[in-house]
Amino acid sequence: MVADWSLSRVLLMNDARYPWLILVPRRAGATEVHDLHVQDRTTLVEEIARASQGLKRLMDCAKINIGALGNLVPQLHVHIVARSAGDAAWPGPVWGNGQAQPYAAPACGKFVRELVNAL
Repeated sequence: MVADWSLSRVLLMNDARYPWLILVPRRAGATEVHDLHVQDRTTLVEEIARASQGLKRLMDCAKINIGALGNLVPQLHVHIVARSAGDAAWPGPVWGNGQAQPYAAPACGKFVRELVNAL
């Protein structure tokens, strides 16, 4: 858990190979962006931009990847991943690439604090 914004809960993916946030809009039954009311869709886009800008600033990465796949978890959620040349999956997608490497507790706590400040 990183933050609670007006629409979304902001989570950190537990994979230290990539700086990776997940925005989860708190709307029951929403599995697709079009399930949200127009005001919530607008808010979601702004929250995606906020998370993307903060993550890019913090990580000084080459690219921000954004995706809303939902194949395994149907609840609407948006992945925001900071990518840089030489990361574990570059230049391919992060999904399905190798085994996740969980954060060590101290490193995770430190990174979450840095994210809170950046976002």
